[in-house]
Amino acid sequence: MNKINTIDLFAGCGGLMEGFEMSGHYKTLACVEWEKSPCDNLKKHLKEKWKYKDADKRVLHFDIQRYEELFEGWKDEKYGVSEGLDTLIGDSSVELIIGGPPCQAYSIAGRVRDENSMRDDYRNYLFESYIQVVKHYNPKAFIFENVPGMLSAKPKDKLIIDVIREAFDKAGYVVLTDLSNAIIDFSDFGVPQNRKRVIILGLSKAIYKEKAMSLLNEFYNVILPTYKTKNKKNVKDAIGNLPELFPLDEEIRWNGKRYSHSFNKEGIKNHLPRWQNNRDIKIFKMLAADILSETNAFISAESLRALYTKITGKTSNVHKYHVLRWNEQSNLIPAHLYKDGLRHIHPDPNQARSITVREAARLQGFPDDYEFIDSQADQFKMIGNAVPPSFSKILAQAIYELLFKEVE
Repeated sequence: MNKINTIDLFAGCGGLMEGFEMSGHYKTLACVEWEKSPCDNLKKHLKEKWKYKDADKRVLHFDIQRYEELFEGWKDEKYGVSEGLDTLIGDSSVELIIGGPPCQAYSIAGRVRDENSMRDDYRNYLFESYIQVVKHYNPKAFIFENVPGMLSAKPKDKLIIDVIREAFDKAGYVVLTDLSNAIIDFSDFGVPQNRKRVIILGLSKAIYKEKAMSLLNEFYNVILPTYKTKNKKNVKDAIGNLPELFPLDEEIRWNGKRYSHSFNKEGIKNHLPRWQNNRDIKIFKMLAADILSETNAFISAESLRALYTKITGKTSNVHKYHVLRWNEQSNLIPAHLYKDGLRHIHPDPNQARSITVREAARLQGFPDDYEFIDSQADQFKMIGNAVPPSFSKILAQAIYELLFKEVE
């Protein structure tokens, strides 16, 4: 079977690409990412799991905004040396482009925190670089992923989604007229997490002509819904069978790091406990026990904010603590996890800790054979920024059924 040639833009550590590879229908020609740590992880994983011997070349560590150099090659103090995307791809046809620019500028939470509502953030316009790559290679289709807040972001005098839609139209691609219909709840597709994203499928006017809009409606209204799960997966389904990590009587040091909890002895990768101070261990134990016993003294935002003020002497507009519930989906797994895990407290009071990298990865739909490298902070950040591979595999299969199955 001939595989479908794909380029992944804003690839991160490869959550979106992972699902496409897992489907068995796609071949990754190249991945573009400008942060070094995700690139290192992606190179390792492409080489070890997907057997791309030239993964070091396929993963391009570069700034996509410099798209002319991206195509033609560069020599740069920060990004090294490369022959560029055109030389890498050679005579291969690019049939599908996937990816999504960083979401911070479109995020409603980000806009609330920023004094100018992210209007001046350059990331509002990273979609322009994405479109430049689409125009350069003219694939049959593209997938553009981002947060639902993108639909209401208005950095200037016009909604950014209208600007994006018009840009895709000028580039020769059709997308849904009403993109609120492109908001996907990943928990409906087996991801054990409350996470919604806009998944924009764009189709080439030159190839699909007048059929383009009917194909888009078929994708969103017929094909994709067939993959919805009957029973949503919960936290227990995702992490309930991982080794327990309990608080130690005295902290230990290993490889130069402090540890407050025991290690897992089953060799599961990235399931190492985060160091917690004694104060947090006591709080985590109390909050998890409150949920487990159904006392529910600390389930309201007001009670949690009051607890935080009582303990720290500080005030906060948002409650800092959240305990995962065994029988529910996790709250959003964010990149913020690299800073602290206060809003992702393990549901077992006896473990009295925040979640590990492996637990975050499972809640984000990563398979256990994806081993994360670099610092623990980098690992949490990469996972939070990723598209859940368990969903992207479904997405890949749905696109295959819509556009490529009959061809083969």
